[in-house]
Amino acid sequence: MEDENPIKTTVEELRKLLEIKNFVGEAITTEDKLLIPVMKMGMAFGTGMGAGKGPDGSSGGKGSGAGAIAGVEPVSMVVVTKGVNGPEGIRVLNLTSGSQLSKAIGEVGTVLTDVMKEGQSYMKKKQEEKETPKEKPKKAKIKVKDEKESV
Repeated sequence: MEDENPIKTTVEELRKLLEIKNFVGEAITTEDKLLIPVMKMGMAFGTGMGAGKGPDGSSGGKGSGAGAIAGVEPVSMVVVTKGVNGPEGIRVLNLTSGSQLSKAIGEVGTVLTDVMKEGQSYMKKKQEEKETPKEKPKKAKIKVKDEKESV
């Protein structure tokens, strides 16, 4: 059976590859963490069609072809710590070697996350202090005994 539209067939097959399960891998469960791999995908395809007649002009033919390639590469791992709620329990680990710039950006992201955690903790503490009624300090009464020395 000859495929009359190789471009359509190739694109349909590539669409099958573009599913979320090909970018976000199966979760790996450990005792205290959930690990979720994240991948990037690259693909390329090409097609060609042609028709012609032989040198004598009487014979001829036509043909078509298509090809595609796809590859995946792990780029990061999302680490979710069980029992820790909020952003404190989530980390993203970079699995690519990357350039110095991408490493620096990643480090800045980590530092900003830590600073935000500290800020949230500070704000929560201040809010709790505001909500807790403060006792007025009691004035201390000091009795001074005036003793006179007799000579």
